[in-house]
Amino acid sequence: MSAAKLIHGYEVVIGFETHAQLSTKSKIFSRASTEFGKEPNTQACAVDLALPGTLPVMNRAAVECAIKLGLALGSHIAPRSVFARKNYFYPDLPKGYQISQFEIPVVQGGAVSFFLDGEPKTVRLVRAHLEEDAGKSLHEDFIGQSGIDLNRAGTPLLEIVTEPDMRSSEEAVAYAKELHKIVTWIGMCDGNMQEGSFRCDANVSVRKPGAPLGTRREIKNLNSFKFMQQAIDYEVRWQIEQIEDGREIHQATVLFNPETGETRAMRTKEDAADYRYFPDPDLPPLVIAPEWIERVRSEMTELPRAMAERFVRDYGLPEYDAATLTQSKSMAAYFEETVKPCGQPKLASNWIMGEVSRRMNADDIGMEQLPVSAARLAALISRIHDSTISNNAAKEVFDALWNASGDLVSDAGARSVVDAIIEAKGLKQMNDSGELEKIIDEVLAANPKNVEEYKAGNAKALNGLVGPIMKASKGKANPAQVNDLLKKKLG
Repeated sequence: MSAAKLIHGYEVVIGFETHAQLSTKSKIFSRASTEFGKEPNTQACAVDLALPGTLPVMNRAAVECAIKLGLALGSHIAPRSVFARKNYFYPDLPKGYQISQFEIPVVQGGAVSFFLDGEPKTVRLVRAHLEEDAGKSLHEDFIGQSGIDLNRAGTPLLEIVTEPDMRSSEEAVAYAKELHKIVTWIGMCDGNMQEGSFRCDANVSVRKPGAPLGTRREIKNLNSFKFMQQAIDYEVRWQIEQIEDGREIHQATVLFNPETGETRAMRTKEDAADYRYFPDPDLPPLVIAPEWIERVRSEMTELPRAMAERFVRDYGLPEYDAATLTQSKSMAAYFEETVKPCGQPKLASNWIMGEVSRRMNADDIGMEQLPVSAARLAALISRIHDSTISNNAAKEVFDALWNASGDLVSDAGARSVVDAIIEAKGLKQMNDSGELEKIIDEVLAANPKNVEEYKAGNAKALNGLVGPIMKASKGKANPAQVNDLLKKKLG
C-alpha cells in the first residue's frame, strides 16, 4: 500500500476492476467465434441467445488463460472453483443472468508490482474470476429506439479485482499500464482498449487521513490511460467539493465524458446481495489438477519481472533501465539483439530509452515498425564505443539510418551501412594525437588569459579552451582526448 498523497487535506483511495477479454477463438461456454468487428448478431449461437434447452460447456483455453495470469502474479490458483449466476435484467443479457464466479474464484490473491517515478509500488489483488461478457446495446443508428448486438455475448473475460491500495491517479494509471503489459506479455489478452479487450473500472473515494473508507463511486469502462487519469482527477475534485459543501456522497456507477472532462452518474451502485448470486446448476465445479498448472508453467515465456531481474544481474543495468526495457516483449528482444553484437548493454539501453524511443513517439509508431534494425543500432554503438564518432555525430548517423530504405540485418552488412554514412558525412572523429596537438598548441597560444586562469586554479577556464579546439577541428576532435591532452599540456 502506498503512502497517502493528500489533496486539499483529503486522502484519495482507489481500487480497480479490470475486464480482460481472453484470447480464445471461441466463447467461454459455446463454440461461437469471438472475432471482432463482424456484422451484428452473426457471431451468436443458440447458447449465446439463451434458447430453451441449451447448456453451457466450459472452454478449456479460457481456463488456461486464468492459470497463466495466476502464475504471472504469484496468486493462488484454486484447485476447485465454482460458477454462479449473477442475476440482473438488461436488454443485452438474454438469459436474465450472467455466468460468473463469486464465492470461490479461480485466481485468489497475488500482486502487481511496478515503478512510479523511480519508486517501487505494489498493488494487492483480491481475486480474478472467469465470467462471460454481455451483449451490446446500439443507440446511434436508430431513431427513438435501440438495437441489440449479441456478438459479444458469451465472450470470455477474466475480471481482475484489486484491494483499494492506490492513492493517486498517477499510481492508478501506472498500475493499469503494468497489468496491461502482463496480460499481453503472457498472451492471455490482446490488450486492445479501443475494441474493449481491456476495460478498466475505477472505484474512487476520498477521506480525511485516519478516517474510515469513504463512499466509493465506480467509473465504468475507461478505455484509454489518458482518459483514466482525467476521469479519476475530476471525480476526486468533485467528491471533495461535495463533502466540503456539506453534501453526502452516494454509492453510484458513473461514466466519464471525454468531451466535457466530467463524470456523471449512470445509476445507483448495486451491492453483491442485489444480484442474488447462487451456484449455476448447469455447470459443475471447475477442477484444476496440479499437473495442469505445472504444464502451463513449463510452457510460459519468461515473465517481465524475471527478465528485468536478469537484465540487472547479467547486463549490470540499473533497475529503472531494466524495468523500462521490459515494458514490452518486442522492446526487450530489440535490446538483447542489440547487445549481442556490440557488447555494450548500458550504451544500448541509453540509446533505446533515449533516441530510439524519442523518434518512435515523434513518428507515432511501435517497435514492430521500427526502421532501424538491432544490428544497425549495434554497429552504431560500436562506433561510439571505439571512438570512431562522437555522441553528437552518432545522432546524425542515427537520423540517416532512420530515414534509409531497406534493411540489412546481418552484422557485417549493418557495419558497412553505418561506416558508409560516417564516411559520406565526414563524421569520423579526429583521433590522430599529432594533428590534434597542433590545433591545441595554436589555441593555447591564442588564449593566454584562459591558460593563466586555469593555472591559477580556475578549472572552469578549461571550457574556454575546449570550445575553440572543437571549432578548429570542425567538431571532429574527441572531447575526452582533448581534455586529457589539455590537462597534460597545462600541468
